[in-house]
Amino acid sequence: MTTTLTKPPADAAPKRVRGPKSARAGGQLHAGPIAYTILVIFSLGSLLPLVWTAIAASRDTNRLSQTPPPMWFGANLFHNLDLAWTQANLGKAFLNTTIVAGTSSVVVVFLSTIAGFAFAKLRFRGRGALMLVVIGTMMVPPQLSIIPLYMLVAKLDWTDQLQAVILPSLVSAFGVFFIRQYLIQALPDELIEAARVDGASSWRVVWHIVFPAARPAMAVLGMLTFVQSWNDFLWPFLVLTQNGNPTVQVAVTALGRGFTPDQSLIMAGALLGTLPLLLVFAIFGKQIVGGIMQGAVKG
Repeated sequence: MTTTLTKPPADAAPKRVRGPKSARAGGQLHAGPIAYTILVIFSLGSLLPLVWTAIAASRDTNRLSQTPPPMWFGANLFHNLDLAWTQANLGKAFLNTTIVAGTSSVVVVFLSTIAGFAFAKLRFRGRGALMLVVIGTMMVPPQLSIIPLYMLVAKLDWTDQLQAVILPSLVSAFGVFFIRQYLIQALPDELIEAARVDGASSWRVVWHIVFPAARPAMAVLGMLTFVQSWNDFLWPFLVLTQNGNPTVQVAVTALGRGFTPDQSLIMAGALLGTLPLLLVFAIFGKQIVGGIMQGAVKG
């Protein structure tokens, strides 16, 4: 018994095995309705505190104390914002906070990048022990250093001056560790060795190689430091006064004084203190997210 094999036509195209779109070469992952529903729920939950602050700032205290609370905006928003701006002297507070947060962010990013590069790529005795010391300082609660730091500030006669808030925040152990971890993966050793062979000095290597390579991580660290400095309350509250050189968080506390604090006025001040952070993230958020993704691709 013989079996006859038939040839397929010459012009017949091979059959393709169709699979899910995400499994095909070059295909993109697409979220389903369940994923979009979860994202919408989490997004609304994240926006709820900010929306409630705006609603409370647009009402009066009597309405906020009623049950059920208001669920929509009132007509007093701009009046309360103007009143909070005037009573808390927020104009000067915004200027002081911008100086403090901006200076701290620039210096922390600069020093953290240099120190992170040294710990990541330079070989010197005691590097591992020093790195452990830097990480160990992150484990110490900052409240433990308040008393000796305040004694030092009082001895230097820096109370109610901005340098009392700026100088303690110019060095960040987290920033050093963050930049170090990034440069270990993002900066090849061969690139540094090639620059050394060409006769580049250490400062030239840092300026022309390290800074461009660490730019995404520097942007993220700068954003985190700015937000932390802007929202800092405990230490500025101890060394600054509302009538002297207050920051935004210190100035807003003046709105809560009195036998019956005006809750709507407090919410208006909190909303004014939050708006600059939202503006900064709206302007630079895309670059920061792009920097994080670029760092992930490099690593």
